[in-house]
Amino acid sequence: MVTAESLAELIEGEPVMEAESIEEADRDCPECGGSVLTVGYMPSVTAFVTGWKCQDCDWSDTDRD
Repeated sequence: MVTAESLAELIEGEPVMEAESIEEADRDCPECGGSVLTVGYMPSVTAFVTGWKCQDCDWSDTDRD
């Protein structure tokens, strides 16, 4: 089972400090049309990021500029 922390690590590419609960995103994957999950997490003390990860392929994205 995927935890919020492990999903955030998949998106970020490295361990995160803290993560909120996983939710279904209100969007489909732009690459394969699959279901997308979203999670909010803190990669560092001063940053909060929202990330999205497709359940069916390797696509992921964040709200960073």
